[in-house]
Amino acid sequence: MQTAEIHRRWLDFFEKRGHTVVPSASLVSDDPSLMFTVAGMVPFVPYLSGMVPAPYPRATSVQKCIRTNDIEEVGKTPRHGTFFQMCGNFSFGDYFKADAIRFAWELLTTSEADGGLGFEAKDLWVTVYEEDEEAIALWREHSTLPDERIQRLGKDTNYWSTGQPGPAGPCSEIFFDMGPEHGIDGGPATDDDRYVEIWNLVFMQYQVADVKSKTDFTILGELPKKNIDTGMGLERVAFIKQGVANMYEIDQVRPVLDRAAAVAGKMYGADHADDVRLRIIADHVRSGLMLISDGVTPSNEGRGYILRRLLRRVVLQMRLMGVMGASFAELFPVSRDAMQGAYPVVAQDFDHISKVAYAEEKTFLRTLASGIQILQTAVAAATDAHTAVAGDTAFLLHDTHGFPIELTLEIAADAGVSVDEQVFVSLMQEQRDRAKADAKAKKGQRADLSVYKELRGLGETVFTGYTELTHESRVLGIVVDGVPAQEAHEGQIAEIVLAETSLWAEAGGQDSDQGLIVGDGFEAEVLDVQKAVPGLIVHTVKVLVGTVAVDARAETHVDADYRRGATQAHSGTHIVHAALRQVLGEGAHQAGSYNKSGYLRLDFTHSEALSNDTKSEIEEISNLAIRANHEVVTREMPIAEAKALGAMALFGEKYGDRVRMVDIGGPWSRELCAGTHVANSAEIGLISLVSETSVGSANRRIESLVGMDAFRNFAAERAIVQQLTSGLKVPRAELITRVQDLGAQLKAAEKRVASMEAEKLAARVPELLAKAEEVGASRTVLADLGRVGSADDLRTLAMQLRERLSAEAGVVVLAGTIAGGDGPDKPVVLAATTPLAREAGVKAGDIAKLGAKVLGGGGGGKPDLAQGGGTDVSKIGEALAEIRRSLAG
Repeated sequence: MQTAEIHRRWLDFFEKRGHTVVPSASLVSDDPSLMFTVAGMVPFVPYLSGMVPAPYPRATSVQKCIRTNDIEEVGKTPRHGTFFQMCGNFSFGDYFKADAIRFAWELLTTSEADGGLGFEAKDLWVTVYEEDEEAIALWREHSTLPDERIQRLGKDTNYWSTGQPGPAGPCSEIFFDMGPEHGIDGGPATDDDRYVEIWNLVFMQYQVADVKSKTDFTILGELPKKNIDTGMGLERVAFIKQGVANMYEIDQVRPVLDRAAAVAGKMYGADHADDVRLRIIADHVRSGLMLISDGVTPSNEGRGYILRRLLRRVVLQMRLMGVMGASFAELFPVSRDAMQGAYPVVAQDFDHISKVAYAEEKTFLRTLASGIQILQTAVAAATDAHTAVAGDTAFLLHDTHGFPIELTLEIAADAGVSVDEQVFVSLMQEQRDRAKADAKAKKGQRADLSVYKELRGLGETVFTGYTELTHESRVLGIVVDGVPAQEAHEGQIAEIVLAETSLWAEAGGQDSDQGLIVGDGFEAEVLDVQKAVPGLIVHTVKVLVGTVAVDARAETHVDADYRRGATQAHSGTHIVHAALRQVLGEGAHQAGSYNKSGYLRLDFTHSEALSNDTKSEIEEISNLAIRANHEVVTREMPIAEAKALGAMALFGEKYGDRVRMVDIGGPWSRELCAGTHVANSAEIGLISLVSETSVGSANRRIESLVGMDAFRNFAAERAIVQQLTSGLKVPRAELITRVQDLGAQLKAAEKRVASMEAEKLAARVPELLAKAEEVGASRTVLADLGRVGSADDLRTLAMQLRERLSAEAGVVVLAGTIAGGDGPDKPVVLAATTPLAREAGVKAGDIAKLGAKVLGGGGGGKPDLAQGGGTDVSKIGEALAEIRRSLAG
């Protein structure tokens, strides 16, 4: 049975039993405490917790999920995957244990011919919480399981909670027995891999508090509404129904594995190490495909870092199998074809997905090349010294250059040296500890979302700001320092929830409004406006005058100038996006935006920097659209109708069944957008592109000033031009030529000065040779030359001196001071050795390191020529003395 067919049967089964079919939410979770959607229940948490009233009594979904906490186990076990799909059925105070158990048994054991999954009862086991007599009785009633295959387990395995005060309850897990050839008898209680968990039924029935651990908490009582949350692992059921050994061999994953094997010239099943690599590749390519399809792009932090790590692990595994070049163009189309049956969007957006993935692979291959050079130098040094490659070097390669430790170990082993893994592991742990501490600190700064539960239960906040800037409302609730309060007093920072508001809450790239909330005897400045939970707008304010109380009448006042600027910038973002696509083609998708009064920032998919001509063209098209005074029309409609009209759904954004469509110039710019906008494009005033930069391997960023801010920018540039033309006494038309001429003259003068400095230094060769002395076994020149033009001048002089000493064991050590520009002067030391000196064991690299250490810096190089530097000019004499002592010894 194909994976997509299991998917279809699940939704069909529960839809026929009164469940609303809910499409999968994005992998990018709305929950601010989660990076990704990590379980099928995540999108339903507001309903399960009672935070938000459920829009339906029962629901079902097949949810896309990403988990990377067990990434090191991927490929090694039959069922660890980073991307997986969780089939779930949910009840929000509707049915409870009896129906949940009955539905599960019916779907699993009904024959395939009758629409079920066709499991044999003899292959199934269940576990229940040891004290849940009700669940045990219901399994006996609704299934044909014998008592010995209904096993009682403790809280550590069969009791569910969030780990925080709130809803919790016992759970019942369903397992498939793979057979005696896969392990020992005894059922799931043995915790043997023979028994594969395929479904978990959570009976959310209690309110818990004083949570100390997973098994140590206080049950306060039963919830007023008992909920059902279940999850069936689609991949696990698929590999059982398809008769394969693991999830990597199912129909949605195996094609990538086979293609990777073919590219690498390997045979799956022939070598355990290669099999693990091929499974990692198949899993991570699919995960990358799905993450990019939901709008994630590679970066060095957050979600983007996780995606980058997955993609780079694919490159690494391919490299470890001998594939040194690019392979994503072979692998990603295969994953697209395997997944598009369940998720058509991966085919529709594959042009974007492939550009992002291929660009990241290209970038990492360059990173690998530079990392290998650094590692080869470290390996050579370790070989010479008969030591291991330093652990801090391995960590630097991993942390700064993205160079995987596995590749470091392999290259070092090929050269016959080891790596100090103990130090590497220690440094990695320190980094993890810092990250955990930072995450804990950030978590501690967030208010407990449960404080908004009661407020959200009063209804959804109504936004009236599309049509008015002032609105009279009522204070529904106040939160001070994360705790509900009845009042907020003068000078306090508080969060205020109103029944209605004309103040825009930050969303869709548009920053929140500025303004005031005023009432009888109080006035509060609005510092921020956010949607704390879906449907609830929270105003962070500073109370300027008086006291704000719950139930008080309150009037919201939007700062009209700020709103005007914000709408100009938001509409300007749409116009720049349309201009980008007109110039660069439809492959240029918006990949994020931010706009506020006077400023807009637009991220878009494109792999190359824009030329000056291209930027000018985009700017001109944008301003021509403003001059054309296009009408800006907003309409609400079903999402299917909007898409049929050609409206762009921005990449990675989430939309409901009804959407707001914004037209500028009709179909020229037609996007789904909930933000505030101007009435006509001429109201935007002016757009001035001020920068275009890279923000990732396949993403660029345009920043623009808008309206009066754009005008002021042009005015400031005009003033600069006027000052230059006046100071240089040239007409504006000749200004560029005059500046270029001055630059050329300055460069020529600098070249003449450098030549004179070099000649001056070269003239000192006889003098320095005359002062050469016997130090140890070498004739040695040791000299502090004072201020020099550059390290290159010292290097040239050192090589000239070495040439004059080439017939004997000669050592040249020159030090000097280089001007530090705006900062302090910097000391530098150059060392050069002749062949006979090197035969005697004197190496320039060792000399440079020794001198640099005294100078407070670092250095090194080849045995014949090396350089070091530092920060303390006053230590030059001490450094030369230390080098003299070393050479003498």
